[in-house]
Amino acid sequence: MRIARFVHPGGVSFGAVEGEAGAPPDALTVAEFTGLPMDDEVRFTGQRWALADVRLLAPIFASKVVCVGRNYVEHAAEHGAEVPAEPLIFLKPSTSVIGPDAVIRLPPQSRQVEHEAELAVVIGPRPVRRVDRAGASAGIFGYACANDVTARDLQRKDGQWTRAKGFDSFCPIGPWITTGVDVSDVEVRCEVNEEVRQLGRTKDMVFDVPTLVSYVSHVMTLLPGDVILTGTPAGVGPIVAGDTVTVSIERLGVLENRVATLD
Repeated sequence: MRIARFVHPGGVSFGAVEGEAGAPPDALTVAEFTGLPMDDEVRFTGQRWALADVRLLAPIFASKVVCVGRNYVEHAAEHGAEVPAEPLIFLKPSTSVIGPDAVIRLPPQSRQVEHEAELAVVIGPRPVRRVDRAGASAGIFGYACANDVTARDLQRKDGQWTRAKGFDSFCPIGPWITTGVDVSDVEVRCEVNEEVRQLGRTKDMVFDVPTLVSYVSHVMTLLPGDVILTGTPAGVGPIVAGDTVTVSIERLGVLENRVATLD
């Protein structure tokens, strides 16, 4: 199932996206349901809209976004860094999250903001704490596309990553949550103005998804709706005002955002 959160003439709702995977928006519909996606039972209201007639929002309410650095060998190499012996984790604030078609705002403090296309893992309806790999897999609700936007110059300057990764709008996620899919070997792509910048596969991650969820759960309790970003392939690069950044992940969809300066 593909679960979206969207704005329609009557307000804001969650719904299931219907139609063939990869079809254009005008060939898809979204069926509204009551409650939250992770409730034990959801009830469809019978209301449907053409996807092209609604506005998609970020599909999650995350208390935190846990990110993983240097989880692809070639990405670590392009920054002259070694692959860590265990997952290298850091946090992005929930206020950095935006949805599809929302605007990435470039802060005046940085002169070098870059894209990082990533697979996002969404935690399921029960807290995940100190689980093994099997428990980690059971604790996953679904997956989405994400962009770990980074102020690279500030990352180098600060020596730690909170400011560089934490600006408002620096975590696009979407276009929806996809459940029931195998993401162990899917393509991760980033295009800027239709030029391919990043192209990798999740099978090349140093630490796979169950390992990451288990590792993080031994550090902090993962709550329903929390997100883990699993690292980015090689090819990260600058984005500037006027650009359009498109992150696409096989079987999950396409996440597109424009770039502008901060008002």
